[in-house]
This record gives sequence, C-alpha cells and structure tokens, in this order.
Amino acid sequence: MRRIPWIRFERQRRLLLTIGLAFTLGALTAAVLIWRVDQLQARAAAEIYAPAGSDRPRDARPSQDDPRDPKSAGTSGNTSYIDLLKNRHLEMPVEGVPRNQLRDSYDEGRSGGLRKHEAIDIMAARGTRVMAVENGRIARLFTSVPGGLTIYVFDPSATFCYYYAHLDGYAPGIREGQSVQRGQVIGYVGSTGNASPDAPHLHFAIFQLTPERKWWKGDPLNPYLVFK
Repeated sequence: MRRIPWIRFERQRRLLLTIGLAFTLGALTAAVLIWRVDQLQARAAAEIYAPAGSDRPRDARPSQDDPRDPKSAGTSGNTSYIDLLKNRHLEMPVEGVPRNQLRDSYDEGRSGGLRKHEAIDIMAARGTRVMAVENGRIARLFTSVPGGLTIYVFDPSATFCYYYAHLDGYAPGIREGQSVQRGQVIGYVGSTGNASPDAPHLHFAIFQLTPERKWWKGDPLNPYLVFK
C-alpha cells in the first residue's frame, strides 16, 4: 500500500521532466530557426537587389520616404553630398597609394555594359593594408560571389556607407558592430570574388544610406570626386 503513492509520484516526476525537456528543446529549435531565417533574409535581400554581376548587393532605388530629389543625383551622385565628404578629407583606403594615382572608373561599364561600375578600383600588391577612411562602425562582414570578402562601414551619423571588396582577408579582431578609427587597418588587398587573380586591387565604393539604414541599400556616390 505504501508503494502506490511513491510509484505515482515517480511517474508524475518523469512526466514533468519529459515535458520540461521537450519545451527546452522546442525553444532552442525555435531560436535556431529564427536565427537562420534572419540570415537567409539578409542574403536573399542582397541577391535580389544586386544588379547582375554587381560587386556589392544594394537597392539603388530611393525610398518613398526619402526627401532627396533623385533627379539631382546625376551619374556620379548628389554633388552636395560629395562636397560634404570632400570637406572631411577622408583617409586613402589603401596604404601607400597617393591620390594622384587614382583613376575615375565610376561610370565605366561592367558585365558587357549591363551595369555601371559605381566605384573605383585601387590597384596595389596583394596583402597591402586597407584602412578605414574615417571613424565609423562595421555594419557588415559579407562574402559574395562577385565581391569576395567585403566590409561595409557606416560613418558616425549612419548617413554614408563605405564599401571595401575583393579583400584577401580581414585584419585580426575585426568583427561586425565594432567601432573603427580613421586610418585603422581593417583588411588587406586581394582578388577574391570576381576579380582577376593577376590584378589584386581594392574595389572601393561610397553610397548614401536610405532612411532604413540597411547595409545593402543606398544611392551611390563617386569616390573619385571625393578624393580628387
């Protein structure tokens, strides 16, 4: 007679333990699924918004909430924003390359003329140090088929994004969300992605972020005019 209550208690304890383990496993599975969905959404957005063969994923279409007049942007970006960045005297992104060696390739065709370059290529030896052009925050470390190893850095006001592509590698300790200082080494020149192995270079772009502040979304500005 005395064993019956104990057996019932033991059965109830095992049942509660089983329910608890199932709940914990379900919560962990849900967390993993949510994380995976977020990753897939970011990658899908990058692929959807990228023109064929582009070096960076982006949506160049102005937001309906964006007060800028797209007609004023022209082929090289809004002149007022270019002047603003020129006054910041940005650091050259590749160590040892003087400004007078830069070439304006912003409007050049790529992918058989299907798209514009919307960036400049800074030629340098593989492994040459790549530096942050000004203070900011690393918004995204991303690997893509066209751009290879890339870094997206937001300026302090999250108005502009600086895009570094075809990197041979990241500097030690670089991580998403990290604050960087002007002149800090963040990577190294390479030829990852669709760059020719025989022509290592930094693909450097600047774009003005839309109000959503998405790392893949913005309106391009001509870096050559900023460094000129």
